[in-house]
Amino acid sequence: MPREARFVMPGMPLHIVQRGINRDSCFFSEADYGMYLHFLGSSAARFGCAIHAYCLMSNHVHLLITPHTPDACGAFMKHLGQCYVQAVNKRLNRSGTLWEGRFRSSLVQSDSYVLACYRYIELNPVRAGMVSSPAEYWWSSYATNAEGKENALLQSHPAYESLGQDRGQRAAAYKELCADALPATDVEQIRKATSVGCVVGTPRRQRGRPFMAK
Repeated sequence: MPREARFVMPGMPLHIVQRGINRDSCFFSEADYGMYLHFLGSSAARFGCAIHAYCLMSNHVHLLITPHTPDACGAFMKHLGQCYVQAVNKRLNRSGTLWEGRFRSSLVQSDSYVLACYRYIELNPVRAGMVSSPAEYWWSSYATNAEGKENALLQSHPAYESLGQDRGQRAAAYKELCADALPATDVEQIRKATSVGCVVGTPRRQRGRPFMAK
C-alpha cells in the first residue's frame, strides 16, 4: 500500500511529532539530548528548515519548523533520525531503529495557531506532570522563547516576532502567554491534526494549495 502523502507548503510551518518505537525511550542520558540537538541544528542547516520551537521528551520529540522547499522536511527528518540513531547505537553497542515508523506532522496555517503550537510544544513537560513550570525543563526551547536566552538553533517565526519590538519585549509577552495553560480545545485540535496529518488553523487568506509530499 502506498504511503499517504503529507501536506507541505514551503514557507509554512509544520508541527512534527516523532515517537520512540513501542513508546519506549529514545534518550538514555543527558548526552543523548545534547547529541540530538547537535544533529537537529546541522540537519536544519543542510536541508533548509527553520527551527522555531522544540521539546525533547524521554520517548518522543516535538518540533515546530518551517521548510523552505517541498522536499526539505522529509529529507531533514530522515537525516536527523539516521544520524542520531547511528550515534546512539554506536555508543550503546546496539542495533536497529529507535523510532516508531514515520514521523507525524500537521501544517499550521494561521498565526494564532503558530503561537498555540509554540506553547503546546514547550508546555508539554508541564502537562505530563514532569515539572511545575516549563522553565524547569532543560530540553526545550522555552528558555529562549520565553526568557531570551541565546540559542543558535532557533529562528523566530513572524507570529512570534509580532509580539514585541525587540527580543526582550517578545520574550516577556510570550512568557505571559505561557503563564496560562493552553485551552483544552486548542490542545485537542493540535493533537488530532498531528495524529491524522491534517491542517491546524484557518488561514487569513488563501495562500495556494499545499504541496503533497511523500
